[in-house]
Amino acid sequence: MIFDKAQELGRLIGQSDEYKSLRRAESSLREDQDTVTKLETIQKLAVEVEKAIAQGQMPEPVTAQAYEAAVRDLEVSPVGQSYVVARANFDKLMQRVNEQIGQGIERGAASGIITLS
Repeated sequence: MIFDKAQELGRLIGQSDEYKSLRRAESSLREDQDTVTKLETIQKLAVEVEKAIAQGQMPEPVTAQAYEAAVRDLEVSPVGQSYVVARANFDKLMQRVNEQIGQGIERGAASGIITLS
């Protein structure tokens, strides 16, 4: 029963405006060559930053600055802004869903009645 409810919740989330908007924004990101180039640059720089951190070092200032500039450049582009807004809206939806699940768990744990439906 729990897994059926989880499937139903997933289906409803997949049909939400927030999810559809996020998918459209992601598609726009992949279709815009300028944005793809920006994403590749960000990914390359992120790997460099992660390597330095994994070795217990601070990333080179030039690398850190280039990463921050690349992220900023993406975020201020129209396609990037669209994605950031869609992602934030979807994240808010999921936060509200998780809060409701948490409240349901608390109510279920406090209830002495066992339900099977």
